[in-house]
Amino acid sequence: MTPDPISRWHQIMQNRDVAGLDALLAPDAVFFSPVVHKPQQGRAITRMYLAAAFSVFGNESFRYVRELKSERDAVLEFELELDGISINGVDMIKWNEAGQISEFKVMLRPLKAVNLIHQKMAAMLQAMA
Repeated sequence: MTPDPISRWHQIMQNRDVAGLDALLAPDAVFFSPVVHKPQQGRAITRMYLAAAFSVFGNESFRYVRELKSERDAVLEFELELDGISINGVDMIKWNEAGQISEFKVMLRPLKAVNLIHQKMAAMLQAMA
């Protein structure tokens, strides 16, 4: 039986376990950023974006508030506060037959949250490079 990728995702997110992403992400994983037009393709770049997100989103206010799940995909709604801005968003996740995440899409609201995340993620990605 294939382990549940969403349960694994929750554990990795809770522990900020960047190394755990290697087994969870498919080699051909694609990351869709709320601020970068072009999809980011491959495990390495998807891992980099998610690792940066752990740092940017990973404060004590972050929490998943709703989960919709089917056989091979899920939508996880989250909320957090960052720099005094209330942020609401969703992680849209698809996985393959092996239980590895093949697609990870992040959507955010409101616009000032998108702008703030754009600024913070750019700085974090630059620092990681």
